[in-house]
Amino acid sequence: MTAQVRPRLHAPEAQSVAFVELFFDLVFVFAVTQVTALTARNLTPDGVLRSLVLFWLIWWAWTQFTWTLNPADTTHVVVRVITLAATAAAFVMATTVSQAFLDDGVWFALPYLVVRILGLTLQVLVEMERTDDPRAAGIWRWAGTSAIGLALVLVGALADPSIRPLIWVLAILTDLLATQAASGRTWDIHVGHMAERHALFVIIAIGESLIVAGTAVAAHERSLPLVADSALALLIACLLWWTYFGWFKEGLEEQLEGSAPEDIGVRVRDAYSLGHFPMLFGIIGFAVGIEEIVAHPGDPLHSEVLIALGTGVALFVGFSAVVYWRISRTILIGRIVALVVMAAGLALVGSLPPAWPLAVVAIALTAVVWWEHRWPPAREALVENPAIA
Repeated sequence: MTAQVRPRLHAPEAQSVAFVELFFDLVFVFAVTQVTALTARNLTPDGVLRSLVLFWLIWWAWTQFTWTLNPADTTHVVVRVITLAATAAAFVMATTVSQAFLDDGVWFALPYLVVRILGLTLQVLVEMERTDDPRAAGIWRWAGTSAIGLALVLVGALADPSIRPLIWVLAILTDLLATQAASGRTWDIHVGHMAERHALFVIIAIGESLIVAGTAVAAHERSLPLVADSALALLIACLLWWTYFGWFKEGLEEQLEGSAPEDIGVRVRDAYSLGHFPMLFGIIGFAVGIEEIVAHPGDPLHSEVLIALGTGVALFVGFSAVVYWRISRTILIGRIVALVVMAAGLALVGSLPPAWPLAVVAIALTAVVWWEHRWPPAREALVENPAIA
């Protein structure tokens, strides 16, 4: 009798994004929406910094699970069960975002820890099946350092809310240290899958900004200022989509595909796990600005709303240029110039009705799209250094 071979957790070949991953991602739509609402209610420097810390924790839970599922066989029953359990925990986590910095912040921390622990456990199981990797023990450096960060998250949740942000900042620094501790090993990474997962998260975030705007529009009577502001907000969202999906996604993926095996982990980390974080937080800032604008159509913007709008767009477009430079050493001059001109334009029209600042942002993004369509950066670098680090 032939012995039955136990299915491996490690995928035999590269896979496209699976439905169980999309189901997992959908929970984070809710989490991003909750962070946006929390930021809008606390649009102060302190409130924004707290939202930044909170979004990092949520982002790191998602991106760490993305690394886990990248080489995993998502048709394996164990992988699916663990992913669905993490989805349930992430849903509970998302419902408690507004409580994270209150006295009962532990109700956010506990489901967050469950998501992270499930992800780390599955990641270790999948990676340890790679018997051909002489440095497989590097996964333990990553998991061990990450565990210290998780302990700090729990300590912060149990501490007084006044010092919780500081403790969670230490947890974030430990997360960054974990990425450095793991940089010495050769990671099994399918770049196409990683690019697709992050592209889907970008769509989630942009779609969330439209949901926020649409909800605000539905709650108000129709007026010419409301229609104009809504139309411009929709145009900006479409242009943000274009700056990412017009060529950037494929261009970045192509640059990463040529990476040496010993470099791929660090480059993917910098391009996606680290580089996409400020981009996504930028979309949250844009959504906050749009929500406030649509809620008060025709009224001149408060300075904090104008800053949220401009900074949000600048983070998304600006850090896309930083990410592309990091991977290709190509400077996206069009994006940099457009953001500088946009900042000057917003300073000039900031006291006018919202349609003016929105128009300035839309014109700047249109210029980026036109420039890069006329002179595609992926084919012809404007300023290029052939050395790739």
